[in-house]
Amino acid sequence: MENRKFKTVKEYFDEVPPQSRERMVRIREELAKVAPLAEEVISYNMPALKYKGIVVYYAAYEKHIGFYAIPHAHTLFKEELSPYKQGKGSVQFPHDRPLPLDLIKRMTAFRYNEQLGNQNQKME
Repeated sequence: MENRKFKTVKEYFDEVPPQSRERMVRIREELAKVAPLAEEVISYNMPALKYKGIVVYYAAYEKHIGFYAIPHAHTLFKEELSPYKQGKGSVQFPHDRPLPLDLIKRMTAFRYNEQLGNQNQKME
């Protein structure tokens, strides 16, 4: 997957390794519910939700799912993310642990609401 350049989210999901597929599908389904106006796009060669800018990115890796909700969102959820390996604006959810879908949904909802707010501010 790493060497291929994806043009659509469907292309990306067609290449997701079996160990990641179910988790990625569950994330995709839940994100669509949390951010209904957001569009699925490929950005930085991974699936992302976009609504007046990127809401979140997520990606499949051999041993984990990467989730990217912009650095300040990670700061707000710092305590809940503390059990996971992190970078600036990124977190890794390993395949050998339960997927924290509730946390993923809340982080996405936070970012989506930020974007909705940004939209309202731009219209004023």
